[in-house]
Amino acid sequence: MANQKIQRIKTISEFHKFRQLPKPEHPLISVVNVKTVQHLQPDEPINLTLDFYMIALKRFPGNSKLKYGQQQYDFDEGIMSFMSPNQIFSISIDRNEAFKQSGYVLLIHPDFIWNTSLAKTIRQYEYFDYSVNEALFLSEKEEKIIIGIIEDIQKEYQSTIDNFSQDIIIAHIETLLRYADRFYHRQFLTHKKANHQILNRFEKLLSDYFNSDDLINKGLPNVQDISDKINISVSYLSRLLKTLTGQTTQQHIHDQLIEKAKEKLATSELSVSEIAYELGFEHSQSFSKLFKNKTHQTPLAFRASFN
Repeated sequence: MANQKIQRIKTISEFHKFRQLPKPEHPLISVVNVKTVQHLQPDEPINLTLDFYMIALKRFPGNSKLKYGQQQYDFDEGIMSFMSPNQIFSISIDRNEAFKQSGYVLLIHPDFIWNTSLAKTIRQYEYFDYSVNEALFLSEKEEKIIIGIIEDIQKEYQSTIDNFSQDIIIAHIETLLRYADRFYHRQFLTHKKANHQILNRFEKLLSDYFNSDDLINKGLPNVQDISDKINISVSYLSRLLKTLTGQTTQQHIHDQLIEKAKEKLATSELSVSEIAYELGFEHSQSFSKLFKNKTHQTPLAFRASFN
């Protein structure tokens, strides 16, 4: 990875030039038809970083295999992905199949949404931090909705620009993001097999972690480390767990921690400080505070209830 060239593209105009497209009709927002894009050549960079937002809706060839969760799918419907400025992403294209791709790419420069309601809310949409293998899979009906909004955005900036143009385009973008949020929620609920496999792996990792003899040295579980082991992003794991169980990743970690603490309090004569130390806490006060917040009892009061 370190030896691979990274191409930084600062403006939408640079992107159009990089992909050998005509100059953008608007310098700060552009809709690109995927079929018109010049794909990577052998001497071009594999890694890219953009100084603007990119929302891609692509339909891949029928024999393409795409990964969702821990499974591969043969998928011929629309797939959406979201990139925020300064993220580094890789492009891997089967050059024999690239020309068969279709769809749209929406490019939005931060200057276009500056000082608008969208500038304050866009990063609240967690899917801008999802990984490529956590893309949004669209049904045919959902795909038509998204395409309709993208085409409305394009029509608006292609029309005569006036005092209403930016507000109308911003409203379209906000509508698109809200639909994407809805569709992601649907995806978490409907892709049961893949999602429950992730949930089972997550629960096993936590169980193995807290049953480890090396917990004193390892310290408390880290959300990033757990996500890395499952091979999904922190934000995606948290949203998936929240949808399936009503709790975030951190809440699950705390629940497992408290269960292990209860076991030690009920079955051993270790002091609260010793239990806190064995569970990876540097300070017993932090453990006692968390235990009381979760159980509404102090560790000593919980232990006393067994006597």
